[in-house]
Parts: sequence; C-alpha cells; structure tokens
Amino acid sequence: MTSPTTPSVQNRVSPEEWQLRVDLAACYRLVAHFGWSDLVFTHISARLPGPGHQFLINPYGLMFDEITASSLIKIDPAGRKLDDSPYSVNPAGFVIHSCVHAAREDVACVLHTHTRAGVAVSAQQGGVLPISQQATYVLSSLAYHDYEGVAVREDEQPRIQADLGQNTFLLLRNHGLLTVGRSVADAFLAMYAFETTCQIQVSAQAGGGALTHIDPRIVEGVGHAMKVQGVGGALVWPALLRKLDRLDPSYKT
Repeated sequence: MTSPTTPSVQNRVSPEEWQLRVDLAACYRLVAHFGWSDLVFTHISARLPGPGHQFLINPYGLMFDEITASSLIKIDPAGRKLDDSPYSVNPAGFVIHSCVHAAREDVACVLHTHTRAGVAVSAQQGGVLPISQQATYVLSSLAYHDYEGVAVREDEQPRIQADLGQNTFLLLRNHGLLTVGRSVADAFLAMYAFETTCQIQVSAQAGGGALTHIDPRIVEGVGHAMKVQGVGGALVWPALLRKLDRLDPSYKT
C-alpha cells in the first residue's frame, strides 16, 4: 500500500503557517530517520504565530515518515481540531504539549520521544550522568518529572509546567525525553544532544567498568557558557533539510 495522501493546504494558510508546517513535517521525518519514533505514539508540536495559542501536531495514526506539511492538524488550546482531518489527536500528546505551550511563551516547538536509550536513562535513579561532553550541554538546562502514569489527566499539567520551569530538557521518569525550543530547529538540535547523551551513557554503563565523571566545575562552566552564547539549530537545519530532500522531499507537500 502507498502512503496516505492529503490535499495541499498551502493556498489556504498564511506563508508563515506554511513554513512552520514544512519545518514541523521535516522534524517528524528526521525523528523517523534517526530511529527515535515509537510507531505512532510520540509527538512533536509547534505553536502557530499570532493570538489564540493554536498549534500544530501529528495526525494520530500516521507513521512519522508519512507526515507531510498538509497532513499536520491544527488544534486550539482545548484540543479541538481546526482542520478537516480523518485522523484524531493523541490525547496524551495534547495534555503534555498544551500545558508546555501555555506556560512557556518563549517556546515555539515541543519534542517528545520514547527511545530505548532515553527511557533507559529515565529509569535510572541517577538520571543523566556527567560522563560525556554531550551530557554537559544537557545538564546545563535539565529538569526531571516523576512518572504519574499515561499522561491523559489534566491535573498533571501544573506539575509538568513547574518541573520544566525555564529549562530546555525534561527527563520524564520511566517515560522518555522532552525538549523545547524557540524554533523547530532548536528543539530538534536539543533532542539530538539529549538522545546522544543517553545513548553514550547506556553504552558506557554496558562496558562494565568504572565511569569517569566530569568535574562539576566544568559542568557548571558549560551551563554559564550556554546561557551567554546560546546554541541554536539554525546552523545545522538547512543541511538537515538538504538531507531530507535527497531522501524524500514529500514532507513539503
């Protein structure tokens, strides 16, 4: 069977919304390409410009490598679909993403994964360990949220908001990883660092030897440097889009 097709909405939305749709669809394809997807069960959202706190999220039931700019679903703060789509929205996706967008006006994109390495580290009492250069980046802006079951209850939202605070990285205990960014590119780059950190940690622990921890003063210095200089996704994003265009440019439809 061929992938489902959705009529283009490019002529029915603003240029700003269309560009956001293309970037978000690209992010879904990249998550699939790097092996971070969990069938259809995780989610990435992007806040639409303008008032109303509307945002885009994936159609529940499509694989990430099937998602296109036009198939993304626009929803309002109450989770109501604003697009004509045969697909629903993942309830857990709405609960998690809507509360982050509501609390963080600076956040344009929220990315959540259930990767094997991410869940493995989320199950460890020590959480992210300072054993790699990548980890120092994550530790500079990391928070934790305890597991409360499948995230479908609205009463959990204030605790997610409080735990995330102003951080970029959120380790959902026994659940997975979450990153936020001022753009889709920023959220993706943050997740790349987060996922790589977890893969390195699990691999290092599997070696069975004692682990060398980075001096806390160095970790603290990285945090300060990140706040002063900032590390964004704008540099790598065009190269990632060129990679997607070589693999399958249909995300832009």
